[in-house]
Amino acid sequence: MHDNPIEADVVIIGSGAAGLTAALHLAGGGLKVLVLSKSDISAGSTAWAQGGIAAVLDEGDTFESHIEDTMVAGAGLNDRRTVEFVVENAPEAIERLARLGVPFNPGETVSERWHLTREGGHSARRIVHVDDATGWAVQKALERAALSTPGIRFLPDHVAVDIITERHAEGRGFSARRAMGLYALDRASGHVRRLVGRAVILATGGASRVYRFSTNPDGSTGDGIAMAWRAGCRVSNMEFNQFHPTCLYHPQVKNFLITEAMRGEGGILRLPDGEAFMERYDSRRELAPRDVVARAIDAEMKRLGLPHVLLDMTHLEPGFVEQHFPTIVKRLSELGVDATRQPIPVVPAAHYTCGGVLVDLHGRTDLAGLYAIGEVTQSGLHGANRMASNSLLECLVFGASAADDILSSFADTPPPAPIRPWDESRVTSSDEEVVVSHNWDELRRFMWDYVGIVRTNRRLERAAHRVALLRQEIADYYGEFRVTPDLLELRNLVEVADLIVRSARERKESRGLHFTSDYPETLAEPRDTILYPSLGG
Repeated sequence: MHDNPIEADVVIIGSGAAGLTAALHLAGGGLKVLVLSKSDISAGSTAWAQGGIAAVLDEGDTFESHIEDTMVAGAGLNDRRTVEFVVENAPEAIERLARLGVPFNPGETVSERWHLTREGGHSARRIVHVDDATGWAVQKALERAALSTPGIRFLPDHVAVDIITERHAEGRGFSARRAMGLYALDRASGHVRRLVGRAVILATGGASRVYRFSTNPDGSTGDGIAMAWRAGCRVSNMEFNQFHPTCLYHPQVKNFLITEAMRGEGGILRLPDGEAFMERYDSRRELAPRDVVARAIDAEMKRLGLPHVLLDMTHLEPGFVEQHFPTIVKRLSELGVDATRQPIPVVPAAHYTCGGVLVDLHGRTDLAGLYAIGEVTQSGLHGANRMASNSLLECLVFGASAADDILSSFADTPPPAPIRPWDESRVTSSDEEVVVSHNWDELRRFMWDYVGIVRTNRRLERAAHRVALLRQEIADYYGEFRVTPDLLELRNLVEVADLIVRSARERKESRGLHFTSDYPETLAEPRDTILYPSLGG
């Protein structure tokens, strides 16, 4: 199909906090921006974030304290320059959101502008929030601003296929390695279109849907990580998958997150007989970092053969719980659980991808013209374990930083070369879609069983064997049939699964989110796991 390419100055893949922050900055600088989303523009992970955003806003708090808390949570693997950069830019990021109309909860005293809560790993109250639905409020405010900003065009219901580079240029003689747009599948027509620009920003989120249980929306399939890897970018620290300790355990609802702030405000983890067990694992009990809490829950479930544990808020005043967590209380009530009168059944679930595409402080990747921001990256902020409420913050700070870099260098950036249309001449429509759904289920099941909260050499070896078989089967299928959204996501998931397994096998220690029974000790010198792609394949 010889379609006309859609052209913009900058193409952004992803319409969450990172992508929209970058879009607003770029459009404010006079550039034309195209924002791509897989489905509805609100469907990404940002809208699901319950807790809040960390920033030093209280007189008794300091940048140094926020930096040290982040470094401790990251088990020494953070890049201190990145942590300092993000923390020091956090207050301005919050102010930008306030100017856009995000209704942060007001303070309870005259001297307190906003209510600040505390979450695991933080030594002070520094989390601004909008009740227990901060992400939704941030997403809506950014959307309102972007939809009313000239120069920003949304393209919903388009699934990214691959980054366009010099290999896709028409004719010969264009040899400079750089990103010049992407191919994307239009869900409505079923055809692949060319989206062309001088720069491309990956704001695609993480890869937690590679696991059977996840708190993430269905679109968190590691698309940006896989596309950057195929385009020749290094990927780092993919073994660090954060499992949120408390996802609702319910037969009808598989991915409802019970926010960390519930433990920050006094929630207690208990066994079915009422025993509070966290003190046996960490002196910080429920306020220990997420990896500690998730492993403790996992250990108790395995020790006693439990399907879940309980998060108890019943010792607190009902009015307090309802006031601080109205969204959760309402949703639980709809499911027959009264959080003010009965403990909440919870189980760990894959929540956040701490590794990703390797970037610098401007979000630049190894490929000229290709930027990555937010959960898709390994920026150095999170290290071996993301601290609570630093994730939306990373999106806001790096979204602005990447946009500033593009604006400063745009005049010197060459226009993209003419790009070849997508070739569908040698493929047919599949009559075996069951292959995709079966492989999807198999992949997520063995990743949960073999590459989950606790790992061993033998489990990782089994996972590597299964990934290799699936990769070949999916590659054959991809080469024979027209692409579909499910096939594209599965292709990316198996790529990401391979990166996770390879990274986990490289790390001969336990650190942060990566715990292996074969190497339970932590090595003296922290080192990133960096994988180098082969452009030949």
